[in-house]
Amino acid sequence: MGAGQMGTGIAQVAAQSGFTVHLNDVSPSLIEKALGAIRGNLDRAVEKGRLSAEAREAAAARIEPAPDLATAGGADLVVEAIVENVEAKKGLFARLDAACGPHTLLATNTSSISITELAASTKRPDRFVGMHFFNPVPVMKLVEIIRGIATSQETVETAKSVALKMEKTPVEVQDSPGFAGNRMLLPMINEAFYCLMEGVASAEDIDTVMKLGMNHPMGPLALADLIGLDTCLSILEVLNAGFGDPKYRPCPLLRKMVKAGYLGRKTGRGVYTYQ
Repeated sequence: MGAGQMGTGIAQVAAQSGFTVHLNDVSPSLIEKALGAIRGNLDRAVEKGRLSAEAREAAAARIEPAPDLATAGGADLVVEAIVENVEAKKGLFARLDAACGPHTLLATNTSSISITELAASTKRPDRFVGMHFFNPVPVMKLVEIIRGIATSQETVETAKSVALKMEKTPVEVQDSPGFAGNRMLLPMINEAFYCLMEGVASAEDIDTVMKLGMNHPMGPLALADLIGLDTCLSILEVLNAGFGDPKYRPCPLLRKMVKAGYLGRKTGRGVYTYQ
């Protein structure tokens, strides 16, 4: 559910792992755009020798556009990857709960929102779990498996087995604001924005410090552009509200850039400018 950057990546990896995938979004044109992006990714994998032409064709054939929500009715697993907004997600899961069969496991790719709260919008909280993939999904190996207060052990084990079949490394995490990964990552990104706002160093130099001084593959500001500045802000707001600790207060510069529509790579402009 959701044919954006994360949903596209999850669909691609699932199809390459042998799963039949139905890709849904609110607009058929968005689905077609996602299918084109997946095809491009598979073509590049063949060119680089990481995938055979036969495997590319097989993976592409396993993904079908599904503009109708009712298609989810026969699914064994539904993975939600829409906008990081709690009300939008709860509304979607309420509709999915009504559309899906009793056997269907519901999962959310949320990067920070409470699994317990989202599960409460359904009548199957025991069959509801967090599966937080990391961006870019075809490259990053980690999946946080997040247990809500009512999530059954069987559901957790099923989610882990799906992640393993996708050749990912599942890590079980309890339901806490930001989970484990973003609870550590976003304060670092936020502090980088404070350094930029206060003129401590240029964006390029802040990123260079973290790449060369801390051996990070990408600087925090470039990473924020990749994640999406709006997503970074949403996660920080969840952390700030969830813990009530001022150390999670989003940097005013980050807020200003989001208001300006400078959201990062997906809009062509964030901290940096992209062609």
